[in-house]
Amino acid sequence: MLQLVNLSNYITDNELIANSPERLQNFLEQHNLDGLEMMFCGPCDTRLHKREWLHGCHLRFWPWWLDFWRGDQEALLKQFGSQAAIDACYGGPTREDWLAVYRANIRMAIAAGVKYLVFHVSNVRPAELFNWQFSATSREVIEATLEVVNALAPEIPADTALLFENLWWPGLTLTDKELTAMLLDNVAHRNSGIMLDTGHLMNTNPDLKTEADGAAYILATLENLGHYRQFVRGIHLHKSLSGKYLRHSQNSQHKAEYGEYGEYAEYTMEEIMNHIFKIDEHRPFTTPAAQQIVDYVQPEFLVHEFMQKSLADWELKLSKQQQALTLAKMAI
Repeated sequence: MLQLVNLSNYITDNELIANSPERLQNFLEQHNLDGLEMMFCGPCDTRLHKREWLHGCHLRFWPWWLDFWRGDQEALLKQFGSQAAIDACYGGPTREDWLAVYRANIRMAIAAGVKYLVFHVSNVRPAELFNWQFSATSREVIEATLEVVNALAPEIPADTALLFENLWWPGLTLTDKELTAMLLDNVAHRNSGIMLDTGHLMNTNPDLKTEADGAAYILATLENLGHYRQFVRGIHLHKSLSGKYLRHSQNSQHKAEYGEYGEYAEYTMEEIMNHIFKIDEHRPFTTPAAQQIVDYVQPEFLVHEFMQKSLADWELKLSKQQQALTLAKMAI
């Protein structure tokens, strides 16, 4: 099992490590980590992010993309306001333009020598983040996802794994065995599987109160997948116990004021991100419950996934979670 941390090459993450490969190397060595799951937001600089550290790549993702894929121009214009804004988001006006952005991202990851790619399987319009009135079902999102990934499959070498990540919006939630099977059975790239995001799965159940509750729920959900649980090859390990906020958000009637298509003019990107982060906490596990999940899955890749505010914040969260895993082993 490889133990990794998430990082991007966006300017803020580069500043996090002071644009220093030495600082990043010291961080990895200090915490006995094997390397990184990278998100490439720009060209890969192997002087800063050395090739030997790059084990996985989280592909770029668009939380709202289904309207574009379907060619729903009315919905797009009401969300974005202009064709220029649509083109800027997806790389152009056509499916092929958007697929070209994905292909470039995949080629960069393959050139960096990664062992796996992570693909988000979800869709939610901006307004739906707040009003919870979804315009597409999980089945529809998965069907469209299969069209996208099967168009991209020729770019992915046979020895590179394609791992689908669960979220709590319509798409792959892992709470439905039939839909999970539909995705895994019909993807053209056969070296495929699941990247279990523990916090995202916990976000599907607002009744969870403790880490023990979360671990029990995760294991029960995986057990319900039958033999498809064997497709879980990696874990994004973190916790999210945001049930109180989830309940408040789902029950807030005033959110219905947002337009049918989620027009951007109604709110800012800052409001969107603050709302998402209140749901998706990305906090470290601090009890042996984390080890129960790891022991059950036996993953190839264990990614300590956090939202780092600073290097000190990153180290604190990582140390807490690694200590929780160590304490669980000592208790055996």
